[in-house]
Amino acid sequence: QVQLVESGGGLVQAGGSLRLSCAASGSTFRIETMGWHRQAPGNQREVVATFASYGITNYVDSVKCRFTISRDNAKNTVYLQMNSLKPEEPDVYYCYAVGNRMDDWGRGTLVTVSS
Repeated sequence: QVQLVESGGGLVQAGGSLRLSCAASGSTFRIETMGWHRQAPGNQREVVATFASYGITNYVDSVKCRFTISRDNAKNTVYLQMNSLKPEEPDVYYCYAVGNRMDDWGRGTLVTVSS
């Protein structure tokens, strides 16, 4: 099992930036892909960005050119740099990791964008 702990959420003004971090521990050797989802109250969770072990990244269209995912394998950590944040964006961000016989999630971190 892999434990994931997010950090970096908080309150930011519209147009501002935040950087989220997600540190993995436990059976990290099993991890292949790490990424971020987000969810607004009453809505389904959506994929924001992914970072595969072979270096390929993917983003949902709504965040392209504003968000950047990066990964430090030595630290078992994935980051999400978020720029030009909008008040209408979903507010709870979840880190996840999938790989060999594993699929784990963090508890989420709240991002509040004020207008």
